[in-house]
Amino acid sequence: MTTYSAVVTTGIYCRPGCGAKPLAKNTRTFELAAAAEAAGFRACLRCRPYRVAGPVGSDAPELVCEAVQLIIEGALDEGTEDGLAARVGVSARHLRRMFRQHLGASPDQLARSRRAHFARRLLDDTDLTAADIAFASGFGSLRQFNRTMQEVFRASPMDLRGRRRRADRLVADGGLLLRHPVVSAFDWDSVRASLAGRAIPGVESVDGDTYRRTIRVGDSPGLVEIFPGDQENLLVRLHLPYWEGLIHIVGRIGRLLDTGEWNEVEDGVRSTVGAGRLAEVVTTLGTPVPGLPGGLTHTFPDAATLMARNEFRQLVPAMS
Repeated sequence: MTTYSAVVTTGIYCRPGCGAKPLAKNTRTFELAAAAEAAGFRACLRCRPYRVAGPVGSDAPELVCEAVQLIIEGALDEGTEDGLAARVGVSARHLRRMFRQHLGASPDQLARSRRAHFARRLLDDTDLTAADIAFASGFGSLRQFNRTMQEVFRASPMDLRGRRRRADRLVADGGLLLRHPVVSAFDWDSVRASLAGRAIPGVESVDGDTYRRTIRVGDSPGLVEIFPGDQENLLVRLHLPYWEGLIHIVGRIGRLLDTGEWNEVEDGVRSTVGAGRLAEVVTTLGTPVPGLPGGLTHTFPDAATLMARNEFRQLVPAMS
């Protein structure tokens, strides 16, 4: 778990290893960047804590973890805390109390921090326009994006882009190249081997150090490639029809790396038919995508397609 240190005399919070050396009596610690921001602190410009992985601790209650996963999937992009609370079966007041107790921030504050940090990484790593970054990061409008970045980072998006370092900008030969922060103990070789062992034929493949898979973005196909970066990051190359909602695709990449699952639909079908029939399901019900590398041929069938088949009819509604 990453622990952030906040300095009460400067109003700044830092990641572990920052060169700043404040007096211990002037510091507070937080387990989440969102909690430090909720307490009124802003990110350090030297160590840039928005660039490190900050997962929710495993000691958080299941209800909180379930709500956090829903936030990662976009539950608060257009929804409310009341709606989120109803989905996990508690009142909004109780959910906020649980979040503040275990995470140090409300659901809305966590969602806002997550969107702002993702947008900041896009400002550093890419040349996407401010409008593209706003909608890629889950903001409802350019105005909301500008206001939130000013509140979290005390600067406008264009000022923040002007501060990026020469080595930040990633150049991709086709596609959008991003850094994906990982924890210090992350072992890509082990994760890659596990993904190779579970790969769905035609949808996923592992070639050398690179994992690839097809995805659906609305009604269109997309391609995700994951490969080693530096000690703190994997690199992700995305070939997508548009960038809106990109933050949720990156969230699914995080889920894939943690659990080996892209979503509940794929995992449910695997459990129903067994690994041996997955290729049949893909070629029969999936959408063909020609011209892809590494033996990729189809996207996995969506929930609507699966529901039309008797053997999946009871399975998919429970996961939707």
